[in-house]
Amino acid sequence: MGQESELTPDERFRRSWRGEKVDRPPVWLMRQAGRYLPEYRAVREGVSFLEMCRDVERAVAVSLQPIDLVGSEAVILFQDIFTPIPPMGVDLDFAPGPVIAEPIRSRAQVEALRVPEPRESVPFVFEILRILRRELASRHIPLLGFAGAPFTLAAYMVEGQGSKDFSVLKRMLHREPDLLRKLVEVLTEMTVGYLNAQIEAGAQAVQLFDTWAGLLSPAEYREWILPTHREIAERLDRAEAGFILYVNNGAHVVDAMAESGADVISLDWRVEIAPAARRFGGRVSLQGNLDPCALAAPRDRIFELVRELIAAAAPARGHIVNLGHGCLPQTPVEGVRAFTEAVRTL
Repeated sequence: MGQESELTPDERFRRSWRGEKVDRPPVWLMRQAGRYLPEYRAVREGVSFLEMCRDVERAVAVSLQPIDLVGSEAVILFQDIFTPIPPMGVDLDFAPGPVIAEPIRSRAQVEALRVPEPRESVPFVFEILRILRRELASRHIPLLGFAGAPFTLAAYMVEGQGSKDFSVLKRMLHREPDLLRKLVEVLTEMTVGYLNAQIEAGAQAVQLFDTWAGLLSPAEYREWILPTHREIAERLDRAEAGFILYVNNGAHVVDAMAESGADVISLDWRVEIAPAARRFGGRVSLQGNLDPCALAAPRDRIFELVRELIAAAAPARGHIVNLGHGCLPQTPVEGVRAFTEAVRTL
């Protein structure tokens, strides 16, 4: 950390992902606007999840809630990784997780997928971002956009729903690799356009969530995942926006994540952050990575864990304090407040 003493939250966040001096790390949480907040549940009452995502007023309201309610220092757009998928021609519902009516299993289905202009197919996303940017400007709070990574989206689209092992997907990977590769290529094209449109609408950084890339071995990751991450990193409008890469269950591929071209690699709680900071922290900034379940601990223990986390990440050029996965629905609100306060009072 440097000696800067009066950084605004957006300055602190920007400097952290660029690896520049800061007074202390910034802090936000994945899935920080969610069911653990009574105020979120009140706004969500009476509408489905998909309706909530499309309702500009409600989405703006819940996106902003974590700033004042729990002390987060960044706002992330309230949406779902599947928001841009129905316009591609995919019949999707939530029950409560994503369910694909007709899983993608054939070349004809892949060739039928559209890559629509995102500003036309999901205009509400960019209206939400523009409103949020205006709301946050006077408070100097950074605004984040996000997308699901092509491999993770493909996993759901091939499997048809969530799975512990995604055996149908992995069977396609081994038996019909060209088909899966074509699906990932189409999703990569969609993702690049979607994220660049978010940056244009006001996102100051974007995070790519690759929830299921950790299913693959290190060799498979380098073959199937790393080239896609690199292509996205190269094609994003990076003049003013940072690029954060998150891989769940990815302790075995951190070295490859560091080669992705991302400004920040976001580590899940299974990764020991001190060795990662020493090995890769000169090339990329780190984000994470407290176990979300730790927020159930007493306040003093959360403060202790946060101090240990920040000390462990200190060798990295930059560190954004976060969880190692999304905030859980049963998380105590006081635990989230203790987490952010522990950082803000350094």
